[in-house]
Amino acid sequence: MTTNRCGSLFVLEGADGVGKSALAKLLFKNWKRKSRECELLTFPGRESGSLGRLVYELHHGPHKLGVSAVSSSALQAAHIAAHIDAIETRILPALKSGKTVILDRYWWSTRVYGLANGANEPVIAKLIEAELASWQGIRPSAVFLIQRKKPLREEPLREWKGWSCSYRNLAEKEGVSYPVFTIDNDGQIEDALERVLCLMRSVEQRDTDGVAHPAFASTARTRQAPLIFTSLSPAKPTIVFDTYWRFAAERQEMFFKRFDGIQPPWTDDPILQVHKFTNAYRASDRVSQFLIRKVIYEGDQSVEEIFFRTILFKLFNKVETWQLLESKLGGVTCSEYSFERYDEILTQAMASGVKIYSAAYIMPSGSKIFHTDRKHRAHLALLGRMMEDELPQRIANARSMQETFRLLLSYPMIGDFLAYQFATDLNYSGKANFSEMEFVVPGPGALNGIRKCFSSLGGLNEIDIIKVVADRQEEEFQRLGIPFRTLWGRRLQLIDCQNLFCEVDKYSRVKHPEIAGVTQRTRIKQKFRMTPKPISFWYPPKWGINELIPRKQ
Repeated sequence: MTTNRCGSLFVLEGADGVGKSALAKLLFKNWKRKSRECELLTFPGRESGSLGRLVYELHHGPHKLGVSAVSSSALQAAHIAAHIDAIETRILPALKSGKTVILDRYWWSTRVYGLANGANEPVIAKLIEAELASWQGIRPSAVFLIQRKKPLREEPLREWKGWSCSYRNLAEKEGVSYPVFTIDNDGQIEDALERVLCLMRSVEQRDTDGVAHPAFASTARTRQAPLIFTSLSPAKPTIVFDTYWRFAAERQEMFFKRFDGIQPPWTDDPILQVHKFTNAYRASDRVSQFLIRKVIYEGDQSVEEIFFRTILFKLFNKVETWQLLESKLGGVTCSEYSFERYDEILTQAMASGVKIYSAAYIMPSGSKIFHTDRKHRAHLALLGRMMEDELPQRIANARSMQETFRLLLSYPMIGDFLAYQFATDLNYSGKANFSEMEFVVPGPGALNGIRKCFSSLGGLNEIDIIKVVADRQEEEFQRLGIPFRTLWGRRLQLIDCQNLFCEVDKYSRVKHPEIAGVTQRTRIKQKFRMTPKPISFWYPPKWGINELIPRKQ
């Protein structure tokens, strides 16, 4: 089956009363309004004359059909039959013709409600297996799990909470096979709509840029299964792949020369002398060092305060902005947070010509979502919403870094890149203890760098490639005869390998101009400017390397 002409499959799921069906209708209207080929379908289906309509009536009024009672397992079998009929007669033809399909419910509902109503679990498993076979290997481009703190209509609250919990558990499990996004619908439905539309556009843009279509990929981009590779095969590296390792080693050597107090230049490489690049290890960069030492580990170490300080800092990602807030407020704490006071300080700074945002990455404005004309106000409102939603505690209870990622991703303005970066930053604290080798999400720069390093991925996805690189780092340095000095015994982690792909994307614009990436950029914008004040390097204590760092008298 060819993949480049197939449509996208977007699924909305969730417990009864979360506003899922209303949201699906709004999504359909919005997508159609922009002249996109689109169909809205529901499971089991209510179209007149369809099997789905018959099953719907059997479920909600069996007596009208002359049926006195139906066992729970048999009822779910009827639902699955309706699903398969819709898949084979409506959904597959629509997808193969290039249409976008918005599907209200998935097989998830069969499992959640079937088991809740006493259906036989082995029977349910077999029924779902039959439905999955009818999909012919197709997986959703994305599933949006809609949730609320309370149902919109009258529902048996205890049972409703049980359904919601079952859906969250299922989302956690299925999220390793295809993209699953949790969407909070406690505010205005327009906010949830904008969030889902943003994610849908992101998925479709990813397809336009040439990444294998998620609905038909053998493995989703977000798959995070452990991978151990003995070779790069079947991926085919280019000359830039060797440059990747030489760049990493030379950039790390520059780090140690500067640490040892050697005067510049720290390298003979003209590209590294002139242009600005991050360190081989993300945590060694100036901004990360400030975040770890001055933001995360100074001050109240409660879950709420660490989260508040970390996200506030990362929204602007600028040391000077943090120092400005501290000097004006006498300290940054969530217990004394005032939107008006923070807004006043930042507005005055901008009026004076001060840049409050870092140029490292562009934060989405969010002005329409939070109904404001200033970008920083939307970001302060976003932080306030996170605190109101008790997100710090929910993240503290997360069982994996990927769960932290998905919790962050459910909020407006936070896409894949920011959610992964924020999850990594929160993981520096003592309140989380996830390995940086368990989860990775490639950003746009890394995707471009991977394209330059490999002429073919050989059926692997970009996440697989990053894990291959991390697993094989010692072998690759040895293959090229390059000595590499680790961070006092700490190997390159997935986040570091991901960042290095981004940096090599930039570096190769000058080193290998003949190898173009997706963006076709040919220049490196930022020039190297030496910061006069040396850094006293200090890392998360749980890494166990601080005591290995020589301290200068």
